[in-house]
Amino acid sequence: MKSGLKISLKANEKIYINGAVVKVDRKVSLELLNETQFLLESHVLQPEDATTPLRQLYFIVQIMLVNPASAGTALSMFRTTLPLLLETFRDKHILSSLKHIDRLVAEGRVYEALKAIRDLYAAENEILNPKPVPVPAVFAMEMRESA
Repeated sequence: MKSGLKISLKANEKIYINGAVVKVDRKVSLELLNETQFLLESHVLQPEDATTPLRQLYFIVQIMLVNPASAGTALSMFRTTLPLLLETFRDKHILSSLKHIDRLVAEGRVYEALKAIRDLYAAENEILNPKPVPVPAVFAMEMRESA
């Protein structure tokens, strides 16, 4: 994170900063003046929402940020999970992004890793829920006529 980053929060919104949970009681702007790891409440994934491989990876990396005491365990889980994902996905964009995410985590840039994982959700969704390919009208007519 670059120094001097301003973050605006709404009343009752939470932000996770270096493992601490900060809740504000009114609309407020925070300016983070030094290097820190943070996560906005809107980006926190609940365990029951970790329903796809990339969301599960996100949840693991998220633990590193919101619960530093469990970061070692989460890193071990990350090191076990990432190779499995690299073996499973065939999409070149996802594979190169996963390798980049691995570098970010290794460098301690957890917030950036989380953002990179979120950026892959749409591609993962397309893989897991492909759109049906429409049957050309001519082929459909031939199928009806031969039935």
